[in-house]
Amino acid sequence: MSLFRKIHKPPGYVISSILISLGGIINGFDTGSIGAITEMPSFLSTISHLTPLMRGFTVSLIMLTGAFPSFFAGQLANRFGRLAIVMAGSLTFMVGAILQGSAKNLESFLVGRALCGFGEGLWISNVTVYITEIAPSKRRGTLVSLPQFGAAAGVCLGYFTCYGSIRITSSLSWRVPFIIQAIQAAILTCLCLFLPPSPRWLIQHGKRSKALKAIERLGISQVEAEKDILNPIHQQTAAPSTVEGIIMIFRRQYRARTILALFILGMIQLCGIDGVLYYAPTLFAQAGIPTQKASFLASGVSAILMLAISIPAVFYSDRMGRRTSTICGGILLSACMIIIGALYAADRVHSYGIARWVVVVLIFVFALTYCFTWGIVGKIYASEIQPAQTRASANCLAQGLNFFANWLVAFATPVFLARSAFGAYFLFGFLSLGTVAVLASNMPETRGKSLEDIQSAFQQQRPVVGSWLSGLRKWFERMGISPLTVGLVGNDITTERSDIEIADFGHVVSRRDIVEG
Repeated sequence: MSLFRKIHKPPGYVISSILISLGGIINGFDTGSIGAITEMPSFLSTISHLTPLMRGFTVSLIMLTGAFPSFFAGQLANRFGRLAIVMAGSLTFMVGAILQGSAKNLESFLVGRALCGFGEGLWISNVTVYITEIAPSKRRGTLVSLPQFGAAAGVCLGYFTCYGSIRITSSLSWRVPFIIQAIQAAILTCLCLFLPPSPRWLIQHGKRSKALKAIERLGISQVEAEKDILNPIHQQTAAPSTVEGIIMIFRRQYRARTILALFILGMIQLCGIDGVLYYAPTLFAQAGIPTQKASFLASGVSAILMLAISIPAVFYSDRMGRRTSTICGGILLSACMIIIGALYAADRVHSYGIARWVVVVLIFVFALTYCFTWGIVGKIYASEIQPAQTRASANCLAQGLNFFANWLVAFATPVFLARSAFGAYFLFGFLSLGTVAVLASNMPETRGKSLEDIQSAFQQQRPVVGSWLSGLRKWFERMGISPLTVGLVGNDITTERSDIEIADFGHVVSRRDIVEG
């Protein structure tokens, strides 16, 4: 009976996480539909025939404009609340979707696309931060991965919407997807009015009584609330200005985690996933699948498989280590890209023969691996390693870099494919391999820890690269060269102190430690 009640009466934090994850579906729907839309005959006749460069710009514009609000969305969320900024973003996106769906020329279409990007930039990172702050430690990975699951569902829905709407003979064939996006954004806007605010945000703003009510609505246990959320560490603090917020996240005690979040959310996109998602019909056609409908169908099949793999990925996200998932996933991602690139470089891929099916299968494997590993872990890790004071600011800045990396991939992919069948694959493959090497050296494990415990564990972790730098400093000392003169020590050193602290990727050591080894 208790199990029955758990299934039919989930806690408030589960319901809130599921509802706010509609933002992921909206984002995925656009990703899954826009590449197909720009190939539809009715779109080309209504808007314009696009060169590869212009097509890349049109598709990727949403991410370029999304990067700018992401840089200050964290400061806005610190001041006005996570849900208020999510609601503002979804409203902006709705207006942009309406403009795209009603466009009669390329200029108005681009304006609508730019507005959608601005709206996404406001809400996407704050959705993740909101779920991170309301989720219990043991279920945080699963709940924070829900927007990524929503994105996979949205991609699937977008592909099949286009697969069905292409049969419409009028311009509705490409306008219908934007009508659906506008409706989704309107629903997300309304939901934000009824969800409980983040109790951690309320505590930071001195609203303890409202925080207690939010904790009750969310169904967070009293033990966890007293230990973490109501802990004195979450004392009331004044919301910093935009400039102050950016400066704060790069102070010595925070900057290692900020840089790590920036690296993760930037590099997980430079593996080329958006090139695969946006241009899947083009990739399959290039590999030898002949007709437009067939390439659309292949894209839809890949989307179904991505959605299917996202289900166990969500449920097992709190059972797999963050490091293990990142390293194993990255190795497989890079292998897929490099093998495809090698096949094209050797001129083995034609409209006949087995090589084209190897390419198709590897594209499937790449997309599925991303959904099971990097797509889930990246955003979880980037948000949970940040302390409360900088979580929104650092995460939103990292999301801004994520948007910019997305834009770079989406913009460059059609240009690469038009000039070289293998160049893009090699580039993405080796970038993924480099990312694995860096994260394997600088990524402390966080699975199962509370947000507060993670901060202590992160400070105590001594990454491999930190050890290398300490060894390099000792070598300079033995050679009679001061590390200060060669710039191996940052600006945080005060030479007036006898025991000088050195910030080293989040680990603090003293000059005495370096000299004495």
